[in-house]
Amino acid sequence: MRQSTLFTKTRREAPSDEVAKNAQLLVRAGYIHKEMAGVYDFLPLGLLTLNKVIGIIREEMNAIGGEEVFLSTLQDPEVWKKSGRWDDEAVDVWFKTQLKNGSELGLGNTHEEALTALMTEHIASYKDLPRYVYQFQNKFRNETRAKSGIMRSREFIMKDLYSFSNDETSHNAFYEKAAAAYERIFERAGIGGKTYRTFASGGSFSKYSHEYQTVCDAGEDTIYIDEAKRLAVNKEVYDDSDVYAATGIDKASLKEARAIEVGNIFTLGTRFSNALGLSYKDAEGKATPVFMGSYGIGPARLMGTVVELMSDDKGLVWPESIAPFAVHLVSLGKDTDEIAQAADALYDDLVNAGVDVLYDDRDLRAGEKFADSDLLGIPTRVVVGKDAAATGQFEVVNRATGEVVKKSRAELLAK
Repeated sequence: MRQSTLFTKTRREAPSDEVAKNAQLLVRAGYIHKEMAGVYDFLPLGLLTLNKVIGIIREEMNAIGGEEVFLSTLQDPEVWKKSGRWDDEAVDVWFKTQLKNGSELGLGNTHEEALTALMTEHIASYKDLPRYVYQFQNKFRNETRAKSGIMRSREFIMKDLYSFSNDETSHNAFYEKAAAAYERIFERAGIGGKTYRTFASGGSFSKYSHEYQTVCDAGEDTIYIDEAKRLAVNKEVYDDSDVYAATGIDKASLKEARAIEVGNIFTLGTRFSNALGLSYKDAEGKATPVFMGSYGIGPARLMGTVVELMSDDKGLVWPESIAPFAVHLVSLGKDTDEIAQAADALYDDLVNAGVDVLYDDRDLRAGEKFADSDLLGIPTRVVVGKDAAATGQFEVVNRATGEVVKKSRAELLAK
């Protein structure tokens, strides 16, 4: 992609109405556009990064047997009334609307009910189990406050996976597979070392759930970390002695930290299968309710967490795995001079070698180009100036560390 034709525009100043660092930087860098409080558009650079995050999650869900679907956003109230979650007193974040005939509909804030109802047509026998079904789908939540940028928005994409198992034992085996997959996701996205499996309240579903919490000063949660076990406890269950008895965590050694919840996994049990009539016949012909679990990650929330954790005073700093481009090629030439010609040739070589490269071919001063490059946060910057055109040795800058080395065309292509 040539930057002269890229649909984006950087800004020197952060929007005055944004308080979250992730939104400030992503708007300034031209990755997102704010429609209103809690609602954002993803522009080309932002969508490239978001899709990289989604790609990592999809690979890991498929690797544990997940099958991808895409359910409707519009929700039938009758399904939700069966579970008791249509009433606003039970779920206080509903967006509801009406058809022209006056019938009420909901905009899905989660999909336990919808998928459980669907599965009643696909699960009848123990031979139909297990099933692990997931989607990437827009969710709508009428949040009271939306001040954390893309980490807490009113419209967002959620990866929600639901497991359907014969019993609690088989459910627990898959639950641990899903937990391991989550850890791989966060490691691949560059935040594994700061992210902890965290014991939290299970709400109305079970006594406990597990969150994945990333230590960051911008976090809304307080957790207590056992560094040796790589586990943590959410403040809401900190005083529950059962947590420590079950896990062997030493309460006296815990370290308090602020953290961002980047994912969660729940044991649902038979809460929804009982309500919606999802059962199977076992080998003896006995009807048994399906045992369920729920596993959620918000790709944009993960993306925003990376920004909060890894950006610096110059701008974004993306890990290679989710950066919109691998290389930012910056030409300091003009029109068709020898510098521009050398940059054009290197750009063609990189593209032909299969490298994702953003080529800054714009007619701007070097300082402006370097400032934009820092702001965009692409992992590797290759500069083509007078020396490079004359010697064939290109300046290569590591965005994260600031390290500068010289490399030849052959060395760049080999890397």
